[in-house]
Amino acid sequence: MSLTRHEIREKAFQALFALNANPDADENQLFQQLLNPEEADAVEIPAYLSTLVTGVREHQAELDAQIQPYLSQKWSLDRLAKTDLIILRIAFFELQFVDDVPTKVAVNEAIELAKAFSDDRSRKFVSGVLGKVVKNQAN
Repeated sequence: MSLTRHEIREKAFQALFALNANPDADENQLFQQLLNPEEADAVEIPAYLSTLVTGVREHQAELDAQIQPYLSQKWSLDRLAKTDLIILRIAFFELQFVDDVPTKVAVNEAIELAKAFSDDRSRKFVSGVLGKVVKNQAN
């Protein structure tokens, strides 16, 4: 089974969403369910899937601290839709910790995740936050 990076990001989002609801869940078992729901045989877990999920979880506090300044003063991370927060965490992780993912790709992939797993308002929100990040990086 060969997945594109886009498909891996979708699986990472699904895994992080599930782990947000059940932090004690077994990551490998969760990966198997996401990658191969029909089969009894274990499949090889793509390295990038592990990188994203483990990295976002290990750096969650740092990522959240980086996201917070981009929210309006009336908003806190707790008020964000969990889907939006997880998408932003993945994007911020890729922007900061994954050298071979260009900024433009990380931003576009986050917007695609928002399109797939959220609504139009969320897509615009994610796009707006990441647009500010890119603008700040350019300065």
